[in-house]
Amino acid sequence: MTKPNMTPAENYSLTKNLFDWFAAAFGLLILSPVMVAIGLAVKATSRGPIFYRQIRVGINNQPFLIYKFRSMRIDAEKDGAQWARRNDPRVTPIGRFLRRTHLDELPQLINVLKGEMSLVGPRPERPIFVSELSSKIEGYPLRLRVKPGITGLAQVRHHYDESLEDVKKQLEYDLQYVQTASLATDVKIIWNTFRSLVTGRMADVGPQRLN
Repeated sequence: MTKPNMTPAENYSLTKNLFDWFAAAFGLLILSPVMVAIGLAVKATSRGPIFYRQIRVGINNQPFLIYKFRSMRIDAEKDGAQWARRNDPRVTPIGRFLRRTHLDELPQLINVLKGEMSLVGPRPERPIFVSELSSKIEGYPLRLRVKPGITGLAQVRHHYDESLEDVKKQLEYDLQYVQTASLATDVKIIWNTFRSLVTGRMADVGPQRLN
């Protein structure tokens, strides 16, 4: 429900927050059996915890603890922080399936429920990478003007980021989203995310991962 005298931006923000909360709550409810099954599979096939928790940077540079199903070996970063890459040897067999289907991201519905993330927005990165990329890429901090998302325009329009050039391309899509975000765009991105998962093809939604 909107309030009188609200600007379009305020109206969108309020509606988006309500949509995120109800969608996350509903998603956690109906997907709970799937999440339990994934948790048991992760525990049964590799040593370590079921969930992977890590500090990420959210809106206005605020840090928060992100949740994912663990998809890598517990010693994955024994040599320090590294970018994840395609066919990463640190990924467990079940983790490879979870990453390919993006099922490892399901616990982030908890982050959405807590108001730290949105269903749609730029993917959140680690503080060390945000600092590094902000110094190398002009305009990179601008993506922090909105909540990070489970999916986003860059995720349905571009492949996995494996290089600085990939990050620059993804930033173009992130900033395009920041400048033109709307509920219609969000719904279109969510729909195209599901379509991309099924077909394996990037989608064209018009103007609008590290570990």
